[in-house]
Parts: sequence; C-alpha cells; structure tokens
Amino acid sequence: MYYSKKNVEPTPEEQTAVWTCSDDSCGCWMRDNFSFQSEPSCPMCSSTMTQGSRLLPVLKK
Repeated sequence: MYYSKKNVEPTPEEQTAVWTCSDDSCGCWMRDNFSFQSEPSCPMCSSTMTQGSRLLPVLKK
C-alpha cells in the first residue's frame, strides 16, 4: 500500500484579546469579541475576569 503525507498548510494565528478567569483553580477564558458584557464574570465559577491576550487561530464571522 502507498501512504502519503499531505502538505497541510498551518492554521493562521494572531494575538487575540481574551478575558481570563482571575481564580487560579479555574481555567476558563473567552474571546473578547464573543463576550456580551463589557466586564464579564466567569460563567463557570462567577469570579471576576481580567483582560489579556493569547495566540489563537483566526476565526471568520
């Protein structure tokens, strides 16, 4: 049999603004442009969230 590895283009990534949970035991985060509030609270533990950035794949709306 013949197996070939396809040359897959890497997914484009960019620095994206995110909200991160301030509680160290909670790993929740969300993209800023998908948040409905200007200062959201964590949907998992109800703690406050802080702004930050992450290198994430580009999403098209």
